[in-house]
Amino acid sequence: MSLRSHPVFFKALAGLGALAVAMGIGRFAFTPVLPMMIADAGLDIRSGGLLASSNYLGYLLGALSATFFRLPVTRAIRFGLLFTGLLTVAMAAEFPFTVWAVLRFLAGVCSAWVLISVSSWNIDNLQDAQRPWLGNLVFVGVGSGVTGAGLLCLALVHWHAHSSVAWLVLGLLALGITALAWRQFEVPAKAENLAHKSASPHTFRWNAEAVRMVVCYGAYGFGYILPATFLPVMAKAALNGSPVFGWSWVVFGLAAIASVWLAAPAVRWLGARKSWVMYHWVMGIGVALPAIHANLLTILIAALCVGGTFIVVTVVAVQDAKRLTKGDATQLIAAMTSAFALGQVVGPFTVRGGADSFEWPLLLAATILIGSGALLLKKID
Repeated sequence: MSLRSHPVFFKALAGLGALAVAMGIGRFAFTPVLPMMIADAGLDIRSGGLLASSNYLGYLLGALSATFFRLPVTRAIRFGLLFTGLLTVAMAAEFPFTVWAVLRFLAGVCSAWVLISVSSWNIDNLQDAQRPWLGNLVFVGVGSGVTGAGLLCLALVHWHAHSSVAWLVLGLLALGITALAWRQFEVPAKAENLAHKSASPHTFRWNAEAVRMVVCYGAYGFGYILPATFLPVMAKAALNGSPVFGWSWVVFGLAAIASVWLAAPAVRWLGARKSWVMYHWVMGIGVALPAIHANLLTILIAALCVGGTFIVVTVVAVQDAKRLTKGDATQLIAAMTSAFALGQVVGPFTVRGGADSFEWPLLLAATILIGSGALLLKKID
């Protein structure tokens, strides 16, 4: 039996599709759609930042609520994906700004539930397949969703489509992927029970090292979110409105896809902690370049540096958390995730004014990233 006809392969593809919908569309599709909404829906940089922060706040509360409520992971994935598609379609309507903010908030809640549930489902269903690369394939979904949404918006800009069309097409695409993946998210009741038991509270003793990891992971959330929210807007301003600006988000997504496959060799060579430091510094350089001089080259380098690190920082940070706790790292990872989410909620509020107001927020974010990387290297007695 070939791998492509193997049930586990289709499960991995379903996981990939789920993360493409939850993260690439539910969470990050707003980034390539934002320049369109500024052009035709009456938004400006500040109001766009508020919508982004609303989504990130939803992600924060979704991540926190997922640690308290015991929903079966398959049910959480299915309904999280379904509501992500419906909420995305609803963004196509000409609602008041407040309603859009609520829709983005709820989409953030759904994306957090799907990400956390898919991660758990991935372990339960793919770790025994004796094909470790299938687990990596699932997380290619984030970059694939980002890339797909970027290409779609690039085409719609070329066709002079309204932003409402972008939201409608993205929402229908999300619902279509959800329908295709729906049947794959089934596991025996016994497996669901085991998943719940493994998520039970574990005693963890806080120390200075754990606090440092939480702070630095929060710094990562603050540092990456400005390009992850405004990169196409910055590109459009730097290129004087040229349609080429849309390629910045496509490059961001392609770099994210490649990074998933390159993370394992980096960890084997440097270890989780030094890899984490390196990714902070690479991301910091990428964030700083458009602030120093915004042009096509610096925007694309920023897309490569940030897109190529924002997923793998999570991978190595989780590994480092498991090393510190020597077992169940649930409590520490939950705290790190909350700090990360808080950082990305705060980030867009640092941008005020028009498209020329990114310089100092970007330099601040770069400084925090580079400084937090240095802090991770510092010895703590």
